[in-house]
Amino acid sequence: MPVDHNGLLSLLPTVFVITTAVLTHRPVAALLTGVVIGILLLDPTTAVNTFSEIMLEVMQDETIGWVIMVCGLMGSLIYILIKTGGASAFARKMAQHANTRNKSMLVTWFLGMVLFIDDYLNAIAIGNSMKKVTDKFKVSRAMLSYVVDSTAAPTCVLVPISTWAVFFAAVLETTGAAAVGDGMKMYIAGIPFMFYPIIALLLVPLVATGRFPLIGHMRAAEELAQQGIPAMEPVDQIEVVDGPVDDNGQPRSSIWVFLVPLLALIGFSWYFDIDLLRGIIATLAVTIPLVVMMKLLGAYEALDAVLDGFKIMIPPLAIVVVAFMFKTVNDQLGLPQYVIESVQPLMSPLFFPVIVFLTMALVSFATGSSWGVFAIAIPIVMPLGTAMDVPTALTIGALLSASSFGSHACFYGDATVLSAQSSGVSVMEHALTQLPYALIAAAAASVAYVGYGLFVL
Repeated sequence: MPVDHNGLLSLLPTVFVITTAVLTHRPVAALLTGVVIGILLLDPTTAVNTFSEIMLEVMQDETIGWVIMVCGLMGSLIYILIKTGGASAFARKMAQHANTRNKSMLVTWFLGMVLFIDDYLNAIAIGNSMKKVTDKFKVSRAMLSYVVDSTAAPTCVLVPISTWAVFFAAVLETTGAAAVGDGMKMYIAGIPFMFYPIIALLLVPLVATGRFPLIGHMRAAEELAQQGIPAMEPVDQIEVVDGPVDDNGQPRSSIWVFLVPLLALIGFSWYFDIDLLRGIIATLAVTIPLVVMMKLLGAYEALDAVLDGFKIMIPPLAIVVVAFMFKTVNDQLGLPQYVIESVQPLMSPLFFPVIVFLTMALVSFATGSSWGVFAIAIPIVMPLGTAMDVPTALTIGALLSASSFGSHACFYGDATVLSAQSSGVSVMEHALTQLPYALIAAAAASVAYVGYGLFVL
């Protein structure tokens, strides 16, 4: 039976938010206004009560609490690694290998694929560690953030030992799409059909090394970078410094001060069943005493660094929190259900994969939700695919491709915001320079799904 929704009106807040954010470059203000418009559509007589209830609901939500603590503590860890000079030592080492512009871009791309365990870890660590190298070769911060973001979610989706794989395997089981214990097996079967992340990941080195043309805002950003202006808009960021020096004035820190904590983070997260929060807590518990014993930071300096790093993450976290509020309003308006029901009559075995991909990509982009919305979609989409004799693996591939696009393209999505923050560029500059390439990858993925439907199904 169809779920209640507000019909075409449910699209109004999203259209307003996207238009306003592009025109004003103020994503928080645009999102808040979108929340208010959505609440007024729900019931204008209880607008204040509804706003406060949604705010409290979001702040009490376990997921948003997890996001705040993970991102804040990741900021603390990166700030410690920067204050000790570990990040600078890593950048110096990378500069030995990345001794040309193209090599610096390819190294950034490669590192993004190596840190596959979580897109937050990927986005925050790579941007902060590589911007000193890419600045040397006059690479725009917009290009750096594009490379970082385009290897974050796409890589995590394609590797079955990541937070993405664990989450979606669990969703497949809890929604009944997969039997208990078979969620990960079903997820892995869908990886070859995740056309969007595969194409987006392969497009990165072509764009970054100039083998694919610069488009629109990206061309303008690169031209400014050649003039010594790395970003169009200045933003608060963590500046990479050399840290303590020895008697000869040489930095005392080494690349291992950077690598050991990151390896510990991966190891601890793996030990705690791919839980990045427990992993970052354990890593900080080891890293802080270590840098104090090495006399790279004093005890009070280390604790101050924890707080300062957390504070640096507050602006991007503000966008994420308001985006969660916006998602909640869209859920109450019935936006996901409305879009799915609207395209359901158009579905056929031939076009089912591409319609699923495009529809859910639109929903994920509009709501800023690359995870939560799919708990709603999977119980609806999976039975439809089964009824049409569409292979389950193909349906999963289309769904995860859409999720990856939403994370990659939405300008108020968490990974997009964190990639911009770590790379030292404004969220809107990053979003506008990246969007054309995300759309190109989405178009290519759509062609791939249609082609598969024509020649294989």
